[in-house]
Amino acid sequence: MGLTPITIGYVPLLDAVVLIAAQEQGFAEAEGLEFDLVRETSWANIRDRVAIGHFDLAHMLAPMPLSANLGLTPLDAQMIAPMALGLGGNAVTVSNAVWEQMRGAGAGPGVDAWQAGLALKRVIAARAKNGSPRLRLAVVHPESGHNYELRYWLAASGIDPRHDVEIVIVPPSFQPDALAAGRIDGYCVGEPFNSVAAARGTGRIVTTKSSIWRSSPEKVLGTRLQWAERYPERLGAILRAVTRAARWSGDPANREALARMLAREDRLGVSDAILMRALTGDLMLGGGENLKVDDFFIPYERAANFPWQSHALWFYAQMVRWGQVSHSVGNAQIAARTYRPDLYRAALAGMGMAVPSANAKIEGALVEPTALGAQEGMLTLGPDGFFDGTQFDPDELDAYIAAQSELPAQ
Repeated sequence: MGLTPITIGYVPLLDAVVLIAAQEQGFAEAEGLEFDLVRETSWANIRDRVAIGHFDLAHMLAPMPLSANLGLTPLDAQMIAPMALGLGGNAVTVSNAVWEQMRGAGAGPGVDAWQAGLALKRVIAARAKNGSPRLRLAVVHPESGHNYELRYWLAASGIDPRHDVEIVIVPPSFQPDALAAGRIDGYCVGEPFNSVAAARGTGRIVTTKSSIWRSSPEKVLGTRLQWAERYPERLGAILRAVTRAARWSGDPANREALARMLAREDRLGVSDAILMRALTGDLMLGGGENLKVDDFFIPYERAANFPWQSHALWFYAQMVRWGQVSHSVGNAQIAARTYRPDLYRAALAGMGMAVPSANAKIEGALVEPTALGAQEGMLTLGPDGFFDGTQFDPDELDAYIAAQSELPAQ
């Protein structure tokens, strides 16, 4: 009997690695599947090609299935996220000119989110005082972890992302060129495109996703609800194959093989040296400065593949905060139901892999790695703190949204 073909769209980014590894290392074949991985340039293309059925599943921005179900997308398609594709992997990069201004305003070495945010606040205030244009910062999509973490960081640093800066949309692979050409002043993107600018000498990484929110979600495996209900056995096999690939990808012994795999021109087309930095967290920040960033990208550990409904609700809270959707009990329920831990748990039953038994957790509560019981064993979660010390309790959603309605005093 032949292999079942599965068409999966992806954007050439570091966190597509688990899908690529699933095909290249035989994990898909072991489940009777053949992944046809189709590279796309923009997240809008990914979203629309899943919606119309060109792709069975896709490497998706974590908030994207929510935005589809909440009516924020041009095509009517109910989507689900039965699996996450890792934690972390993003950073914020600014032009050399902005970095020099930030250094003059107190930014030091490293990627500390507080220090960088307060320095940027001083730069923005000085620019406003002398009549300079607002800084233009790029994100990859309006409903993206990049947009929400950038806005969260800015707001917590006393910068109003609605008025103090201009936020624009630029596809990931175009951002380094846009920065070098002076069309944007900075961006928030996934690797390897922060490291690309740093290696070219055209930008400086000032903070990372893991500095803003440790162990935080970034991409999911998304599909149409209709497809998942029509092919439940295929979906289960896919989740098993990709989880095994994630475990393999998380093994430090496999990083060189991963870097070579991703570097191929038909995959990411970026040098394996740059990719090794992203995989190890040994980042080239720019200007000759290197830094080892712990937990920069986590493909498997800390339940990195589990679709926590608390993650879905945090993204929903950001959509409400920035005026993309109105808050209601119904909308919150739609957001939570979009992430499907039940499907993930069922697919992995009997595999000997520890899977959380809860569907949600308080985000930001763990200050150190914490062991807890799980389906089929023990697992370790956290640390998962936000840089400003806040916590998100999904059972207190109304209070959290109300507290975020105004910018914090600085």
